[in-house]
Amino acid sequence: CIRVPVPDVSLNDFVILIKGETTPAEINKLFKENQNKYLAYTEEPIVSSDIIGEPYSTIVEGLNTKVIGKNLIKLLAWYDNEWGYSVSVLDLINYMSEKEV
Repeated sequence: CIRVPVPDVSLNDFVILIKGETTPAEINKLFKENQNKYLAYTEEPIVSSDIIGEPYSTIVEGLNTKVIGKNLIKLLAWYDNEWGYSVSVLDLINYMSEKEV
């Protein structure tokens, strides 16, 4: 995780070794097709200030997805570490309140 010099935003720089082979297009397709209220995907160029106030736990920046060789994935994912985190905690509290104890 990289703490960028703006309030409330962080950037995750993931490097993932997989067993099979893949391409950046395949990785991006997976993220694009599986967006939900926690995960967002963009192919727009973004900067840290674009993320402030976003409710997602992570926003994958597809323009920076790389595959080194055929099985080492590198990708960037942003999040608002105040608001995005708070939204996730609230979802967890709501989920727990619906469960019988």
